[in-house]
Amino acid sequence: MKAVDAVIRDRLHSDVVLVRQVAEYIINSGGKRMRPALVLLAAGAMGYQGKHHHELAAVVEFIHTATLLHDDVVDESALRRGRDTANAAFGNAASVLVGDFLYSRAFQMMVSVNNMRVMQVLSDATNIIAEGEVLQLMNCHDADVDEARYMQVIHYKTAKLFEAAAQLGAIIAGAEPATEEALARYGMHLGTAFQLVDDVLDYSGQEADTGKHLGDDLAEGKPTLPLIYVMQHGSEAQAACVRKAIEEGGRDDFPAVLEAIHQSGALGHARARAAQEAQLARDAISSLGDSIFKKALLQLSLFAVERNH
Repeated sequence: MKAVDAVIRDRLHSDVVLVRQVAEYIINSGGKRMRPALVLLAAGAMGYQGKHHHELAAVVEFIHTATLLHDDVVDESALRRGRDTANAAFGNAASVLVGDFLYSRAFQMMVSVNNMRVMQVLSDATNIIAEGEVLQLMNCHDADVDEARYMQVIHYKTAKLFEAAAQLGAIIAGAEPATEEALARYGMHLGTAFQLVDDVLDYSGQEADTGKHLGDDLAEGKPTLPLIYVMQHGSEAQAACVRKAIEEGGRDDFPAVLEAIHQSGALGHARARAAQEAQLARDAISSLGDSIFKKALLQLSLFAVERNH
């Protein structure tokens, strides 16, 4: 990861001062670096000995960071990782434009790896992530979104980059197609579990741990899994309360919605779904040879579900 951080610092260079300031602000704001770690661990599990995994791990982090910059503008978020969002600190225009810079820099970097398969996987993933963002936008304030529609958003918006990250490690190591597919499945299920737990933490975490305001999803009218569960399995009054909150947005109904979520068992359901996805991730790489890298991938699937931040 130190090598990846060195690549990130080097590749953030721009003659335009504001580009450097905004990019460094968000990159250095304490993310978990799970996606770049996936590239490194997958490559290690395949016995990769080169240097391209450092470059590709940085590419994945740049793509992720670009989506965060754009996300926070769309969502009008003020807090991420316990700090002001870049749009709060520098303004919406700077955040959008620096997000564009990070996307385009990521594509410059992936070209330098000189592997058409790498470019195919990353360009496809980036396109699907953008579609996921639009799907999520379409779902906002729609109280009729069901679990299947919501899971599609997760697969596109979050899990796809996890999937691509794990797949890249296999590609650059020259793994067999079946092994590449296994690692891609691992990443997809891990990313799904990770997002489901994020949804849980929006209604159960501590702001000091999560680094963002609780209830942000509700304020934006996002029908996440806990809310969908209440509408399908809660009492008539609970379902009506959640429906109103999704359709109107804002934080006024947050206490009542929070009570409905806890009383209905919605968080337990979402955590159980996350645990299922984590198990599917572990199952996907069961045929990989034993190594410290495989062990770390297995531990990562446990962390995705058990974390409080």
